[in-house]
Amino acid sequence: MQQSIKTLKEFTDAARRIVFFGGAGVSTESGIADFRSTGGLYHQEWKYPPEVILSHTFYESNPEEFFRFYRAKMLCPTAQPNAAHRKLAEWEANGKLTAVVTQNIDGLHQSAGSRRVLELHGSVHRNYCERCGAFHDLDFILRSEGVPRCKCGGIVKPDVVLYEEGLDQQTINDAVRAISEADLLIIGGTSLNVYPAAGLIHYFRGERLVLINKSAVARDLTASLVITEPIGEVLSQL
Repeated sequence: MQQSIKTLKEFTDAARRIVFFGGAGVSTESGIADFRSTGGLYHQEWKYPPEVILSHTFYESNPEEFFRFYRAKMLCPTAQPNAAHRKLAEWEANGKLTAVVTQNIDGLHQSAGSRRVLELHGSVHRNYCERCGAFHDLDFILRSEGVPRCKCGGIVKPDVVLYEEGLDQQTINDAVRAISEADLLIIGGTSLNVYPAAGLIHYFRGERLVLINKSAVARDLTASLVITEPIGEVLSQL
């Protein structure tokens, strides 16, 4: 076992309140493309840039194209949890991990067994009619064609945070509380480019901060340990 993994194991064994803050890199090992790496969505050809299509303005003005992209690129119903998701669920079941704070919308943490998951950007598994508020699951969106509509005739909008939309305030409050009370914060699979989500890590007041990401993060942080390897490969060794 390499030294960095041994050190991480020492940190996690000693910790009593672990919080994990994760991004797209957590799910790439499950076959879900991220946004910014080579081969990610920002490097794929499409009629409009992804950040334009995934904006509130575009959703309102061109819902047909929005849902065409959304079904093709944002939904991965066959994806399964990987070693990172499973290890985090194991830590929670053992009473060591108090929360997963995620920028992902795929629901894989819950599929792995995690219960305390704070989804900053929403979830593809929740969809609501904009007219009557009725709930619709992921299968409803997958089975629908064009712009999905409720039986009342209203458009069914995914409960995901689009560009130009604000984060859910209660989710932010819960994330701030969890991070501020943690004694070990592990940041994994994120370049810390996306705000305001990335700014939440500044509320950490604990003893140790660990960064695990395949590439360098967007800015320097005073970390106790930095590991530049895939998060699933790292956590599978603990």
